[in-house]
Amino acid sequence: MIKSMTGYGKAEFVLEHGKITVEMRSVNHRYGEISIKLPRTLIRFENDVRKAVAERLKRGKIDVFIQTEASPDGSPPVVNIPLAKAYYKAFSSLREDLGIEEPVQLSLIVAQKDVLAVPENDAAAEGMLEGLLATVANAVDNMEAMRIREGKELVDDLARRRGNLSVLMDRVAARAPTVPLEYLDKLTARLAQFGSDRLLDEARFAQEVALMAERCDITEELVRFGSHLVQFDAALETAEPVGRKLDFLLQEMGREVNTIGSKANDGEITSCVVELKAELEKIREQVQNIE
Repeated sequence: MIKSMTGYGKAEFVLEHGKITVEMRSVNHRYGEISIKLPRTLIRFENDVRKAVAERLKRGKIDVFIQTEASPDGSPPVVNIPLAKAYYKAFSSLREDLGIEEPVQLSLIVAQKDVLAVPENDAAAEGMLEGLLATVANAVDNMEAMRIREGKELVDDLARRRGNLSVLMDRVAARAPTVPLEYLDKLTARLAQFGSDRLLDEARFAQEVALMAERCDITEELVRFGSHLVQFDAALETAEPVGRKLDFLLQEMGREVNTIGSKANDGEITSCVVELKAELEKIREQVQNIE
C-alpha cells in the first residue's frame, strides 16, 4: 500500500490528575528522521517514544510534540519567590533607565518562565509510560490514516502519468523502424542529383545504410524501458515502503530516454523524448512524497 510521507496525527490520554496530548506531523525526507519534544518529567521516555514511532513510520521527517496538562484539582502551582523578586528588580531598573513612569505590573512578572510552576510528580511520571505509548500509537494511527488517503491520490496520479509514458513509448517504437528507411530514400535522392555516373557502388551504398540503421537502433532501450515500467507497476502494488525504489526506477527510465534521444536522429522521436522527460520529471516530483 502506497503511503504519502506528509501527514498529521493527534491523540490524547486522560490521567487521574490531567492528560497527555501527543501531536505529530511528517513531511518529505530522503531518510527517516524523528524529532521529539517532551516535558522534563517525561524526558526519560524519549527512547521509548522514538522506538515506538520508528517501528511504524519508516521514512520522512517526523516531528513529535508531547505535552502534559494538569487538571484543576491537581497540585496547585508554586511561586518561585526569589525568581519573582529578581524579575521585579530587573524590570524596575530597566524602567528607571528608560524613564518610564508606569509601575512594574504583577502580570508581567508572573508571565515569566518558571515564576509559576506546577510541582512535578516523578512517581506519577513512572506510571505514565504505558499510557504515553498508547497515546503515541493512537497518534500514529491517525497520521497513517491521512498518509494512506494521500497515498491513494498519489497512486491515481502516477497510474495516469504511467499511461502517458506507455503511449509516448508506443509512438517511439512505431516510428523507429521508419527512420533508416527514410534515410535510405534521402540518400538515394541526394545521390541522384549528381547523376548515375557518380553513384556509389551498391556494396558501399548498402554499407552506409546499414551503419545508419545500427546507429539509430533503439531496440535495447525500448526493451529496458518496458522492463522498468513492469517493475514500476509491481512496486505500486506492494505493501512495503517503495519510495526509494520508484525513484531509482525513474532514474533508469531517464537514462534510457536520454539514450534514445541521442541515437534517434529523427524529429518526431525527439519530440516524444521531450514529452517523456517532462512526464518523468512530474512523476519524480510525486514520488518524492511517497514513503
